[in-house]
Amino acid sequence: MPPELESLVEYLDLPLPDLLRLSQIIEETFKRSSKTHALQLKLDATGVDAVATNLRGLTEEEAERAISQTLVAHYALCPDTIADVLEAKKELLRHSGMLEFIDASENMGSVGGLDNLKHWLAQRRGAWEDAARDFGLDPPRGVIILGVQGCGKSMCARAIAGEWKLPLVKFDTAAVYDKYIGETEKRIQKVFQVAEGLAPCVLWIDELEKVFAGSGPDSASVDAGVSSRILAAFLGWMQERKAPVFVAATCNNVTALPPELIRKGRFDELFFVDLPNQSERKQIFAIQLKRRKRNPEDFELDRVAATARGYSGAEIDAAVQTALYAAYSCKQPLSTQALLDALKATIQLSTTRAEEIQALRQWAETRAVAASMAASKAEAV
Repeated sequence: MPPELESLVEYLDLPLPDLLRLSQIIEETFKRSSKTHALQLKLDATGVDAVATNLRGLTEEEAERAISQTLVAHYALCPDTIADVLEAKKELLRHSGMLEFIDASENMGSVGGLDNLKHWLAQRRGAWEDAARDFGLDPPRGVIILGVQGCGKSMCARAIAGEWKLPLVKFDTAAVYDKYIGETEKRIQKVFQVAEGLAPCVLWIDELEKVFAGSGPDSASVDAGVSSRILAAFLGWMQERKAPVFVAATCNNVTALPPELIRKGRFDELFFVDLPNQSERKQIFAIQLKRRKRNPEDFELDRVAATARGYSGAEIDAAVQTALYAAYSCKQPLSTQALLDALKATIQLSTTRAEEIQALRQWAETRAVAASMAASKAEAV
C-alpha cells in the first residue's frame, strides 16, 4: 500500500463464520445447487448441525466450496456428508501450510505412567462447556510438557485431544515464517483466528523452544525482530483469548524458552516428564505388547522392566520391535529372553546424555510439576 493512500484506507477484520452462519451456508448452498441438480436431503437438524460443526475454522467461501464438493459427489445432503466436509477441511488446512489436522485416535490410556498429569487433565475435562462456565470456571489455557527425549511428550499432547474428544490441530512452526516483511506476523494471526474458529480444540505445538529460538535481545540482528514480534503476538493471544483453545506444547530445552512465556496466566501448568520408573516401564511394556497382539501375562514383565532401568519409552518401544524382528527371523514366538536380549543390545540415551538429563532434573525439581507420582524420586541412572 503506498504511504500516500494509507490514511484513506479502512481495514476490516472479518471474523470466521459461527455455527449459525455455517448452518445458513449449508442451507443456501443446498437450495442453490438444487436448481441445477436433483438433490436429496437425507439429514435431519442434528445431522446438519454435525456438518456445520465439522466446517468450523473455514471461511465462508471455503465452507461453501466444501459443501458443494460433497453435494456433487453424492447428489444429496446425507450422512456421508459429515465425514466428507471434515476431510475437505483437513485438506484445506493442509494446503494452508500452517495448521494440520491430526488424527486423535489415542487417549491417555495408551500412555504408560504419568499419573499426576493424567489426574490434572481428568479434573479439567469438559471445563470449556456451558455448565462449567455457569459454575464459574474459565476454560483451561494450556500446558507445557518438558522432559527427557523419547519419554512420551508428543504422545501426551496427541492423547489429550483423544481423551477429551476434541479436534487436534498441529501448528507447523517452520511454515509460518515468510521471506516478505510483515507476512510472518499476518500468518501467525491467521493461525490464531483459525484455531479459535475450531474451538473447542487442542492446538499442539511441538518443540516450543524452536518457535521462539531467536526472540532474545539480539532478535533484531538475527531476523530483523520477527521472532520477538511473533513472541509478543503469541503472549498477547495466550493472555487475552476467550475461545476455548487448549494449547498443548512440548519442550526439550526449557532454558531456551523466554521466561515471560512460562509464567502463570499463559500456560496453566508446566509438567516434567522423567525417565519411566519400574512401575511405568512395566505399563509401557504391557501397552506395547498388547499393541502387537501379544498377551502381557505371557511375559516376565517385572524382570524385563527391571532390566530396562534407564530406558525411555521410545527405547522400550524400539526394543520390543527389535525382539519381534529377531523372533520372526528365527520362526519362533516372542519370549521374555528375546526382550532381554534386545534391551542388552541397546545403548540408552540416559547413558550417552547423562549430564544433560541430570541438569534437566535439577532445573525441574523446583520449577515444574512432576508428571509421574514418583518422578521426583526418579531412579538413579
